[in-house]
Amino acid sequence: MPAHEALPPLELAFPGPLRDRLVAAVLSGAKTTTSGLLADYERDNTPLPQAGARFQVPDSDGRPVAVIEVTEVRVLRLADVDLRHAVDEGEGNETVADWRADHESFWHSPEMRAALGDPEFRVDDDTQVVAERFRVVERL
Repeated sequence: MPAHEALPPLELAFPGPLRDRLVAAVLSGAKTTTSGLLADYERDNTPLPQAGARFQVPDSDGRPVAVIEVTEVRVLRLADVDLRHAVDEGEGNETVADWRADHESFWHSPEMRAALGDPEFRVDDDTQVVAERFRVVERL
């Protein structure tokens, strides 16, 4: 069994066009950060990633395409996400406001609300965000 198969997955978005774009950005080097909701970790009782942790990144078909290593993890208020993090997500956002609008659209989507088990879920300035920085260590 290849070593990457033993690594936990870092799934970007849900399978489909958004995941495909995010995975392509990881592979191109444009995406070196990602953001999640602390509420998502708490709901699943999942520990936060730590610097040095490695994950395999699957595409929409569930096929691992890269191994990444987390280099930094910060938990911060949504209102405190900085421009560097927003730009380094590799989604073409040039302002924090644009980054936030894109993420609010995702976090308020029916799929995300279903995943959180809260059909009325909304983020605000005080929502806790897990901001991760990573590097690609292997393309598969």
